[in-house]
Amino acid sequence: MTTRTTSVNGLATDVRLPEGPGPFPTVLIRTPYDRRAHGAELRSWARRGFAAVAQDVRGRHASPGEWRPYTHETADGADTARWIRDRPWSDGRLVAVGSSYAAHCALALALEAPGDARPDAVIAAVPALGIADTAREPAGVERLLTRAGWWAAHGDRADSDDAALANALAADPGALARLPLLDLPRRLGRPLPSWPEVWRRHDRGRLLARAPGAGMPLLAVGGHHDHFAEETAGLWRRWGGPSARLVMGPWGHGLTAAPGPDAAPAHHVRLGDLYARWTTAALAGALRPGREGAVALGGSPLWTAAGVEGDPWAPRLFPLGDPVFTADPERPVSSAGLTVPADGERDRCVLVSAPLPRPLDLLGPARLRLRARADTPSADWFARLVALGPDGRAERLAVGAARRTGPPGHTAELTVPLGRPARRLAAGTRLRLEITGHHFPAHARNPHTGEDPVTATRLLASRREVDPASAQLVLSALRTRPVPIDPAEEILR
Repeated sequence: MTTRTTSVNGLATDVRLPEGPGPFPTVLIRTPYDRRAHGAELRSWARRGFAAVAQDVRGRHASPGEWRPYTHETADGADTARWIRDRPWSDGRLVAVGSSYAAHCALALALEAPGDARPDAVIAAVPALGIADTAREPAGVERLLTRAGWWAAHGDRADSDDAALANALAADPGALARLPLLDLPRRLGRPLPSWPEVWRRHDRGRLLARAPGAGMPLLAVGGHHDHFAEETAGLWRRWGGPSARLVMGPWGHGLTAAPGPDAAPAHHVRLGDLYARWTTAALAGALRPGREGAVALGGSPLWTAAGVEGDPWAPRLFPLGDPVFTADPERPVSSAGLTVPADGERDRCVLVSAPLPRPLDLLGPARLRLRARADTPSADWFARLVALGPDGRAERLAVGAARRTGPPGHTAELTVPLGRPARRLAAGTRLRLEITGHHFPAHARNPHTGEDPVTATRLLASRREVDPASAQLVLSALRTRPVPIDPAEEILR
C-alpha cells in the first residue's frame, strides 16, 4: 500500500490504494492547502478499503496554473472525477470529501458538475460555500477579519503563510483600521489582485439554491463557534438527496481540534472513524431516508437529535443606563473582548436579565426585535448576547447583525438574527445583551456616510437611540431535559 503522485490534467494528485486487487470505491479530496498534508488521511481511508485521492487545486502548491479562488473547481473536479472512474482500480463509486474551502470543492462537484462526474456521496465539513457567502453576513455586513486573514494567508500565491495577517498586525496594529480597506494588500506588503473580487461578488446562496436538487447522501459537519455554522446547518436543511446527516459540536473552524469553552469530553468525536462508517453505509444505500443528525448541547455532556428545538422564550430585559449612545467608527466596539466600559462616552446600549432561577437549555433559533433610530443615512446594528455565569465569567452566546439605510432620525423596526444557540446555562446565569453600531475587526466598520465600507475613505459618527421597551430577545428554550443520544448511532441510522 503505497502513495504515488501523478498528474491529472496537469494537477498534482496523490493516489493511495488499499491492499488487494480491487476495484475499490474512491474518496476524493481537492484542496488548496497542500495535498501532502492529507497523507495520514489517505492511509486511513486505504486501510478501510477505499482508494484515496488528494489533489492540489489549480495554481496551488505543485499544481500549475492561475489560482483564482472559487472559479475553476467545478470543471477541474469533474475532469478528476472522470479520470478516477476510468482507472482500473476504481469500481465507479466516488465520495467527495472536504473541509472549509475543500468542502466547497466537494459541493461544487456534487451540485454543479455534469451527471457523469458527480459523486455518489458528499462529506462537507465547515463548508465555505462561495466568495459572497464567506465575505458577508446575510444582512450584507462585511466579515473583515476572517476574509483578510484567509486572503493574506492563501490569496494570489502558490503556497500559504498562515501567519501573514498576524505578522502584519504585529508590525502595524492599525493595518485593518486604515482606509480604504481595498488598500489592505499594500499594508500587507504584497500584491493581492483578487482582493477586490472578494467584495464585488454578491451572488450569495448559489450552492444553497442548488442543494434541493442534490441526488446523493450528505454528511455536513460544523461547529457552533465556527463562522460558517449557519451555512453548514442551512446546507443540511435544504439538501434534497436521499439522506442528509448533520453533526454540530461546540467547536470552532478546526472542529474537534478547536473545542469551545463549553465543550465537554463527551463532545470529542472520532470524526475520521465516523466519516468512514458513514461513507460505507451511504454507498451501500443503508442510511434511512430523510434528515437526521446530532447537535451537541454546550455546557453539558449531552448530544441531542438534530431538529429538536425549544419553544420561543423571551426573557425580560432591563436597561443599564441611558439607551442613547454614539457609534463612532473611529472608536468601534471591539469584537475581541467582552468587557463593557464603565466610563467614557457610551458606545452601546446594554440590557440585562435577572438571574436564572434554574438551569436552562437553549436549543434553536434566536433573534432580537427592536425599534431604534440613527442620525445617519446608513447604520449597522449588532447584537451581542453574553452569558454572565454565577462565577462572574462572561461567555459569548451569539452575535448578529442587521444593516439599515433610510432617512436620518427615522425610527425603524429591526430584526437581528442571532443564529441557533445550543447551550445549557447554569442557575444564577444572567443574560447581557449589547446593542452596538460596530463589531470590529470581525466585521468592517460602517462609515455611516452611505459609502461602501470597503471603498470608503471618510468616517462619520452616528448618534443612536434604542427604545428599551421594544427590545424583545426571543430564544428557543427546552421545557424538559433533552433526550440524550449517541452521535454515531444517530448519524448511521
